[in-house]
Amino acid sequence: MTQIYKTIVTELGESVTEFYSEKMIVLFKGGAPAELAEFCVIHEENNLYENIQPGDVFKIDDNEFLITAVGSSVNENLQNLGHITLKFDGAQEAELPGTLYLENSEVPEIQLGQTLEVART
Repeated sequence: MTQIYKTIVTELGESVTEFYSEKMIVLFKGGAPAELAEFCVIHEENNLYENIQPGDVFKIDDNEFLITAVGSSVNENLQNLGHITLKFDGAQEAELPGTLYLENSEVPEIQLGQTLEVART
């Protein structure tokens, strides 16, 4: 697998789990505005090596999720702000520009220190 993106979780906002019931996780690089940070999974590294595409795999440590659709702003937002939303609903068409759509799955509980990455086979 070729690594497309990699970062490590460094902080969890107090309200991150509130979005789990909506099958969403919000990512933001450190320095997020305080009103947003409380809902975000914060990371510091932000290494996007190539544009993310449908068919790539999003990994949370050893858990893999197929990417089904990529919003039109995902790559730019991830590169510049480290900010995207992960949606675990299996959508084949991107409804929101800043959202990365993953296979329909339960939302995994994110932990400090976990590695988040995107890989291509």
